[in-house]
Amino acid sequence: MSRIGLIAGNGRFPFLALQGARSLGHDVTVVAVKEEAFPELEGAARAAGADLTWVSLGHLGKCIKVLKQAGVRQAIMAGQVKHAKIFSGIIPDLTLLSVLTKLKARNTDALISAVAEVLRGEGIELLDSTAFLAPLLARPGTLGRREPSTEEMEDFAFGYRMADAIAAMDIGQTIVVRHKAVVAVEAMEGTDAVIARAAEIAGPGTRVVKVAKPNQDMRFDVPVVGVATIEAMHAAGATALTIDAGRTVILDGDRFIEAADAAGIVVIGRTTQNANERSGAGHANGAERAAKSERSGESQAGCRGPRQLDDAAPASERAGGSGGAKPPGQS
Repeated sequence: MSRIGLIAGNGRFPFLALQGARSLGHDVTVVAVKEEAFPELEGAARAAGADLTWVSLGHLGKCIKVLKQAGVRQAIMAGQVKHAKIFSGIIPDLTLLSVLTKLKARNTDALISAVAEVLRGEGIELLDSTAFLAPLLARPGTLGRREPSTEEMEDFAFGYRMADAIAAMDIGQTIVVRHKAVVAVEAMEGTDAVIARAAEIAGPGTRVVKVAKPNQDMRFDVPVVGVATIEAMHAAGATALTIDAGRTVILDGDRFIEAADAAGIVVIGRTTQNANERSGAGHANGAERAAKSERSGESQAGCRGPRQLDDAAPASERAGGSGGAKPPGQS
């Protein structure tokens, strides 16, 4: 099996990606963002037999050096790095500075795409961030016990058009609607914050529409939800959530659905054209590239389910968690 590089921000995503890659037999070299990744990741890496190096945010050159010295040819990004931190509050090294000065737009897609090109130029291919986490991708249809009401479905139908447009412009991937009106739009603050802001504006009875970008690059900025998303919705009085099937990671697996059921919140997995494409050869090909052998298909079929993968996270995170975690720049 090949050695995989894991560029880790905060949240549980890196823990799950680490365990998912190891469960498929890959060696893993972790580059953890010092200002973001949880300290527990070091112990998790040690327990998994993985190397870990702490690197300050903005030190792209050191990140590349660590990966190349370990013989990494393929890597994934997993974990949250707050959008505001990416464009302010960091001291870039010369490698990242050369990337920043060439950006035509200061948004996540532009930055991470440019970083991916630099990695490729150094012989490191950036894989889909979900390459080892297929069991955690949202499935289509109603995910919990409660079916949506007519009013909730009407709000969803209204919200999809707006959310897709906002996501296409790389502004955000979440909007909150009520009575076919947009209450709040996510920008850099994240999903939980926009849900809380919508409650301040419109009170209870809102619906949350979280989408992938129309041409979602699954290497980064993949939508993520978790128990904390449900907790934020419950606190805000939001009644329903829709996410894109096949293109949204559910960090907490079964516990996410159980929390939604307990709160009486509807969760829908929307089927999109891109999701249908990914359910076929696209995702399998990513796993095959990562494994570089015929054995990868066999291992992927035996990958552990959401509940087992979730146990990789530190106890404090499994108990609560952070909805909307972002692989460096992820919404």
